[in-house]
Amino acid sequence: MAIQLSLELCARCLKKNQMMKRRIFITTLTCLWIFTAIASCKPADENIVTPSPGTGLKGELNKAELPQPVFSENQNLIDLYWKAWELAWGRVKYQTGVFQSPYMDENLWDDTIWIWDTEFMVLFCKYAPHIFPGIESLNNFYHPILNQVPSTLRIQHPDNPAFYSWVEYEYYKMTGDKEHIKRLLTEERFLQRHYYWFDNLKRGTKFNNFGHSWIGLEKRDIGYIWSWTPSGMDNTPRGRGRKGELLWMDALAQQATSALYITRLAEEVGDAATAREFKNLYNHNKELLNTYYWDKQDGFYYDLSEDDHSFVKVKTPTVYWAMLAEVADAAQAQRLAQYATDPNTFGGEYPWPSVSRDDPDYNHEIGDYWRGGIWLPLAYMATKALEKYGYYDMAYENSYKLLTQMYDTYAQFTPHTIWECYSPSRPRPSERQRENGRELVSPDFCGWSALGPISLFIENVIGFYNIDATKNLVEWRKTGHGEQGIKNLRFGNTVTDIVARDNEVTVNSNAVYTLKINGIEYPIKAGNQTLLIP
Repeated sequence: MAIQLSLELCARCLKKNQMMKRRIFITTLTCLWIFTAIASCKPADENIVTPSPGTGLKGELNKAELPQPVFSENQNLIDLYWKAWELAWGRVKYQTGVFQSPYMDENLWDDTIWIWDTEFMVLFCKYAPHIFPGIESLNNFYHPILNQVPSTLRIQHPDNPAFYSWVEYEYYKMTGDKEHIKRLLTEERFLQRHYYWFDNLKRGTKFNNFGHSWIGLEKRDIGYIWSWTPSGMDNTPRGRGRKGELLWMDALAQQATSALYITRLAEEVGDAATAREFKNLYNHNKELLNTYYWDKQDGFYYDLSEDDHSFVKVKTPTVYWAMLAEVADAAQAQRLAQYATDPNTFGGEYPWPSVSRDDPDYNHEIGDYWRGGIWLPLAYMATKALEKYGYYDMAYENSYKLLTQMYDTYAQFTPHTIWECYSPSRPRPSERQRENGRELVSPDFCGWSALGPISLFIENVIGFYNIDATKNLVEWRKTGHGEQGIKNLRFGNTVTDIVARDNEVTVNSNAVYTLKINGIEYPIKAGNQTLLIP
């Protein structure tokens, strides 16, 4: 009844303003972490963005709460950045009967959530953790899967790629919230338990609390069999020509990634026993990948045929999971990095197609979903993998090209929005080839596609590639021209502005920290200061 009265009040207010031909007032329905509606009318502000329809009772997005990028050489990327946040605000959902509400929704079905969509969304939500429930959304997987807590949300494919520990680590670096990590590792033990839960899955089984979806994954002696849709890559040509079951390289590399970051988080909270346990598991997975999956001739980690362990030679960017997991040595990483710039594989004007351009099943014209379409989660993961081994120039160049394609699509293609995936040959969305024709991929997909306009923009185009509240450190690889930087950047308890004009950098901060610009350290004090850089 309170909600109905509030809505009626707001309707009268809006009607009155229209009749008087005055400035339209915006209705704010605030439901911050509780289910109480309060209606009010207030003057419009340039920092306020009205949420998209169906977003729940959460009010408007206040842009002043977000990092403010400065990039005078390309205003288009600034515009795309704000569009991504606006769409992402529309993905903050409220629902009864779930462990965590509000939560981040991937923008497909209101009653369903995906593991790897949500994991990737955390990696842009970390820039505004006080208003975007990114890390909290993982509780809608932890509790139903590991604690059998009932939920009105369906988990689509419980054996979806699981790399919780990586995103938990990145969130920890941004926030410095060690208490959260202690609860995660030493009280609930969610990360450790899920690692073993994943290892013990059996193909074809279903679970009572999400029995609509059967399991496709099962561990074997030297890796994992899986299935195309649970892997996340629905129509990928991976597995073509295999003998027997396919052993999926990325499933093993993702478990290596999980073990690596569980080890690092355990070290952060002083849990030596867990660190030793998962260091051993990591080393085992690393050895398997380098012994069986690495092709010395091609310089590539391939999937395997289970029958005879022969390589199944379909190249996709999933190979970079091995670099993200730090499995490759320097020589192997160099071989893999070459593919990232080769226009016949994953480079070129439109980088990161989901299958190599020289593959016979690659669809140059439309991408056909996972047969060439450019997906932001793969692009982001591969970019972070390149960073691990110092390939910052490659990361910058591919990120700039990808964001240019996204903006050109946004500006030229109707509807003007951000898409689920993109064509590998021109600025437009990908399409999926169906029996009765082509079908455009989903629009307004922020969702994980916000990783480009937000995270790749901040980290690899502007260049703030390492922001670490646990070390009180910001590392900036400054490139580009003109005025550039970021304002209102939050990490830990620090809020700072960092803006360069030629060789002069102006910094404002509420706390001390270390700023490293192109490898040179500068001590930052609380207040304002100006730095002169080479």
